[in-house]
Amino acid sequence: MTEQAIHLDLDDAGVASNLPRPVHESDEVQQVPYRPVQFRDDDLPTALERSAAWLRSVQEWLGEPIDVIAVHLDYDDRAGQPYYEVKLLCNEEDLAGAPLAMRARRTSSAED
Repeated sequence: MTEQAIHLDLDDAGVASNLPRPVHESDEVQQVPYRPVQFRDDDLPTALERSAAWLRSVQEWLGEPIDVIAVHLDYDDRAGQPYYEVKLLCNEEDLAGAPLAMRARRTSSAED
């Protein structure tokens, strides 16, 4: 049995180049296994709404629900800092676009 490598188009952070990114300047995809995707704001409903909007855009891009294993909520009450921090712990293979690459490979194999 031979295994074929799947080519993934990854950026410097190790996620898919065309992965929808959180749009607010305080939000980011972080670099650890089961990567936290962070949404920070001084208003909790706003941070939650942005995280929900990002989840919808990634699921649309991915073509399936993204694997989120945990939602972490924290706050920072130091002066001048964002107060709420919502983190979604996401499967790094989903963020790298592996399901897209697998479907593309199956499609090209079926056409051959």
